[in-house]
Amino acid sequence: MEAKQASALENLAKETCSCTKCPLRSGCNGVVFGEGNPASPVMFVGEGPGQTEDELGRPFVGKAGQLLDKILQAADLPRGDVYITNIVKCRPPGNRTPTAEEMNACLPWLRLQFAIIRPKYIILLGLAATHGILGADIPTMKSCRGQWFERKGVKIMPTYHPAALLRNPQFKKPVWEDFIVIRDAVKGTGAGNQNVSNTGKEES
Repeated sequence: MEAKQASALENLAKETCSCTKCPLRSGCNGVVFGEGNPASPVMFVGEGPGQTEDELGRPFVGKAGQLLDKILQAADLPRGDVYITNIVKCRPPGNRTPTAEEMNACLPWLRLQFAIIRPKYIILLGLAATHGILGADIPTMKSCRGQWFERKGVKIMPTYHPAALLRNPQFKKPVWEDFIVIRDAVKGTGAGNQNVSNTGKEES
């Protein structure tokens, strides 16, 4: 099954390279599709590639990505065991936050990734990704981080983007608390599936 999923993702990645649904494709080096274990029960979704990601064609490989790797390793969820992607697959100019229109244009690709991987847990990294998936009515990351939302049997948790931790080290403690809950849910060792909300926007 994993080989079949990997093949399907590879074919989908090739399709995204010719996407012109928004202006971002014309202003970047290339599409940053996603990477990781195609059969993973957990999928991490950020907002979009930065400069380093655009140059290397891989998600979360800059300073924020290196911090994410450390957090994943410490939480016993090593990068190779999870799947990592972004809502928009092309770098916004100057690493700015993608617009709602850009995210909506790219969401069909993300939904196809969901359909192939079929994760049980989706972790949203940052407020932009949270707005793109759960809806723009969520005012702040503080108001929703660490909470489970459920869509079509999939549990979704927002937490701070690792770039926010680099700017504000005080976010490290709450993010670590979130990752402990995520780990316990994925490993089936704790109460990680409690306090599930059904409010917000459909992700697919």
